[in-house]
Amino acid sequence: MVPESSGRPQRATVLVASNRGPVSYSLGEDGDLTSRRGGGGLVSGLSAIGSGADSLWVCSVLGAGDREAVRRGVGEPGVLMLDIDEATHAAAYNGIANSVLWFVHHLLYQTPLEPVFDSEFRRQWEAYERYNGAFARALADRAAPGAAVLVQDYHLALVPGLLRELRPDLRIGHFSHTPWAPVDYFRLLPDDVAGQLLRGLLGADRTCFLTRRWADAFGECAVRLLGPDALAGTRIGVHGLGADADFLRERAHRPDVEERMAALREQIGPGRRTVVRVDRTELSKNIVRGLLAYRLLLRERPEWRERVVHLAFAYPSRQDLAVYREYTAEVRRLADAINEEFGTEGWTPVVLHVQDDFARSLAAYRLADVALVNPIRDGMNLVAKEIPVVSDEGCALVLSREAGAHEELGEWALTVNPYDVSGTAEALHTALTLPDGERSRRTEALAAAATALPPERWFLDQLDALRA
Repeated sequence: MVPESSGRPQRATVLVASNRGPVSYSLGEDGDLTSRRGGGGLVSGLSAIGSGADSLWVCSVLGAGDREAVRRGVGEPGVLMLDIDEATHAAAYNGIANSVLWFVHHLLYQTPLEPVFDSEFRRQWEAYERYNGAFARALADRAAPGAAVLVQDYHLALVPGLLRELRPDLRIGHFSHTPWAPVDYFRLLPDDVAGQLLRGLLGADRTCFLTRRWADAFGECAVRLLGPDALAGTRIGVHGLGADADFLRERAHRPDVEERMAALREQIGPGRRTVVRVDRTELSKNIVRGLLAYRLLLRERPEWRERVVHLAFAYPSRQDLAVYREYTAEVRRLADAINEEFGTEGWTPVVLHVQDDFARSLAAYRLADVALVNPIRDGMNLVAKEIPVVSDEGCALVLSREAGAHEELGEWALTVNPYDVSGTAEALHTALTLPDGERSRRTEALAAAATALPPERWFLDQLDALRA
């Protein structure tokens, strides 16, 4: 929370709004609150606003610890947590953002059975409207005249339009970290809802995306659904978030990473190649087809048996949704099946870890001979950018053409159709057999492209463009 001074809280000239903030709180059994800083490229980039009196990060309470921190008036300077009703947040976040908007933009629906937009959907949509309204009012109340406001992601798609009505003096930007659906898929949404989403984003002075492809898809949706003049008054920007090379390289050589590397080397065994993937068990990440491709490699290329290990780090995601729990269970089942089919006394073909451990992920990055990044669809995918930066001996990147990162990295990656298991298995074989010189050349080019727009510069470029 932002500490209250006497009278009205001080107004900020730079504001960021996102569902998740830069800090979270946990409540111990003894009643003590413990704070934890968030990680990742988004937090790193947005933290470029600093913690001065003229900046403010507006976010939502996400758990009992956060809620208690707000109740006690505990918090960091420059962070305002909104204590939104728990039921409203659940309906907006899980019901709409993660179960509708995420599915639309990542093309995840099994259309013979879903989506079904019924009265329950309408109840959840009203919660999404209330949730966005709470953010818009908080931003309007805390923004100085002419302030710059940068709204983040699909959770807050209505905020720019609502905020524009409340405070037409503000400079408003919105950034979508997901892909944007092609127009025919976007029109799965009810017409009024699709129109609200588009008009919400078009309330911004600048509406921004990770790649030109997603920006063009948004523009086509706006023109096709709202008319030829829909984009008048809104600039569309593209800012491809890159990896933070300095942080990654320093962090990857700390003692805890060295310890994880020693443990992984023991699991891998001497002289073996590694295929590395690090993902959440998010449906769009395509982990199951990646495992199927690896199984096919072992079946059709028996020369790789006992010579390669797949380090598969699949960290459970959104386990409060049944479809995600089922997907996580299928990842475990398939990894076990591959080990049962091919494993020997001295060789475990798939080393699966499901407990999130950043140091272990970095250790795997350093050990990677091949990085497997094969999402069905992904706004960017920072793992594809991070592994080439950290890999000790250089790595080949097997990359889905549907990852946003492909726009920048595709020239030096081995491109795959994420649905083509046979093609992915063949790409893994090619990656594993690349000559050392070719592998090094590709890794160097990948790392250069991956770090072209590091997080802090990514954020400041948006802020500069918004103020221009």
